[in-house]
Amino acid sequence: MIRSALIACVLAVATPLMAETKIPQSQAEISLGFAPLVKEAAPAVVNIFAKQIVQVRQSPFTGDPFFDQFFRGFGNSQPRVENSLGSGVILSEDGIVVSNYHVVGMSTDIRVQLNDRTEYTAEVLLSDEESDLAILKLKDAEGLPFLTLRDSDNVDVGELVMAIGNPFGVGQTVTSGIVSGLARSGVATGNARGYFIQTDAAINPGNSGGALIDVNGDLIGINTSILTRSGGSNGIGFAIPARLVAQFVEQARSGFESFQRPWAGMFGQPVDADMAEGLGLRRAGGIVVSALHDASPFLAAGMEPGDVIVALDGLPVNTPAEMIFRMSVAGLGSDVNVEMVRDGEVQTRVVKMAVAPDTPARETVETGRRSAIPGMVMSNINPAVLGEFGLPLNLEGVVVETPGDVGARLGLGAGDVLREIDGTPIVTTKDAEKALRDARKRLTLEVQRGTQRVVMRFRL
Repeated sequence: MIRSALIACVLAVATPLMAETKIPQSQAEISLGFAPLVKEAAPAVVNIFAKQIVQVRQSPFTGDPFFDQFFRGFGNSQPRVENSLGSGVILSEDGIVVSNYHVVGMSTDIRVQLNDRTEYTAEVLLSDEESDLAILKLKDAEGLPFLTLRDSDNVDVGELVMAIGNPFGVGQTVTSGIVSGLARSGVATGNARGYFIQTDAAINPGNSGGALIDVNGDLIGINTSILTRSGGSNGIGFAIPARLVAQFVEQARSGFESFQRPWAGMFGQPVDADMAEGLGLRRAGGIVVSALHDASPFLAAGMEPGDVIVALDGLPVNTPAEMIFRMSVAGLGSDVNVEMVRDGEVQTRVVKMAVAPDTPARETVETGRRSAIPGMVMSNINPAVLGEFGLPLNLEGVVVETPGDVGARLGLGAGDVLREIDGTPIVTTKDAEKALRDARKRLTLEVQRGTQRVVMRFRL
């Protein structure tokens, strides 16, 4: 929608066949600045006001330097309203808006204010904490200004960009800079775990969920976080690429409430210089496969432990986060060409992108009042459960999905795997349910948490 908004400053008018980017040619062009671009793009960037009711436990030892650590989580639960302020970007004239999960993900009351002060109520269609993205729908909206998504894989380091948002709640603000880095992973703060565009355009609290646009006014990313020691901008900001946003919008329009990622069913690690020499590679790069689940689509395509994945659909992958991103933007149901190296030979495999199979059945149960730990939700482990909780591929047994109030006080958490209860090996949820129901005066749990095993003993 917002094409050719900036006629001067950094973008010259195109030839009839193709647009051409060049530097300003006159003082008149320079004097125009970014004003035409801002006038076109700013109306599609909105302010978001969100409220969330959370239950907070009040303990008489809250704030005590010694006892607080022992009694945290005890006390009566009281509701408290938390407010959040952020930004969002309109992506369609009927009111599809993208923002950050940490702005609106768990909110129950969301108000969206446009540039002209028009307000709408909104509901969350789809959200994902890991990607820190959320898709909203404005109620009774039509004919709204919106930004066009650009293919962020075509963004180059050095491109001029602008960040638009509502920093510190002072009102809509525009900052400019350049793309200072691509394919950044493992650098974002908060809940986001992914693959980012880096920019030196000033991004501050409140800019979260705002737009990072190019000189054509197209959206290349959603501002999500900064690296800072002071709390203010140090010129190192990160934006979620538009290609991932496009997949979120597609799934939201298809009726999904949570983001469905293709499942790799593998573990791997980046190849460094020392590993490259041992693997017979000319240089460091790629991901060496260390393990494959029996149901992995990569195993079905003929891959083996020891293979080195170097590219997906012709685009390089050098970290697990980058590979997850490439799979996510490819979309469910698509066939991806995976370039790999085996015994020094470059080969290609075609892998079907699909979610983790939810078989065999989870047989989810919630423990009753007579259980030693009432209100705990447990499921049998299958590939879908492995993916949801990030568990090791070789795990079997029963996972805690929700510990419940009693389980949480005992120290259990979501993702814990029950190995034994009072010395009885736990294979299925029925085993766990029976063992907890039969427990009497004492309870001993052997729990696997990540790669560690923990033994918990309680008096009932």
